Formats: sequence, C-alpha cells, structure tokens
Amino acid sequence: MSSLLQQILSQVDQLTPEEQMQVIGHLTTQIQTRAVITSKPRRSWQDLEGVAPNLLGGEDAQAWVSRQRDEWDDREQSLRA
Repeated sequence: MSSLLQQILSQVDQLTPEEQMQVIGHLTTQIQTRAVITSKPRRSWQDLEGVAPNLLGGEDAQAWVSRQRDEWDDREQSLRA
C-alpha cells in the first residue's frame, strides 16, 4: 500500500460516518464514470458487413457450400477406395 493511500485512509478514519459515506459516494461515482468511458462497446454482427467482401468471388453462397460438400464427399470416397 502506498504512503499516499495510507495517509488518505488515515484521514478518512477521522471523518464522521456521514462524511465517510460522502467519500464512498464520491469514489463510487468516479469509478462508474471511468468504467463507462473505458468499457468497450458491444459489437453487432452487422458491424462485420463489408469487412471481407468478395470472398466467394461473386459465387452464390449456397452454391459454394454445395460445391464444398461435394468435394469433401469425393475426397472421402477416394480415401475409402
């Protein structure tokens, strides 16, 4: 514990209970304000729109999936043979 913190705590101990509650309220407000500022915003799937355009080179997504499945099936059959 730093000496500054020790001094502050010693001074807080000398305050009345009402004043100590004011200190707690002040610290709580300060921490909440900092937490809001430093917290990362939640991301949405829509934020990813356009991040990697043309991955399929203009190919329809369902056609790509079907082609991939066919290729895997072909590989699987060739490994069994």
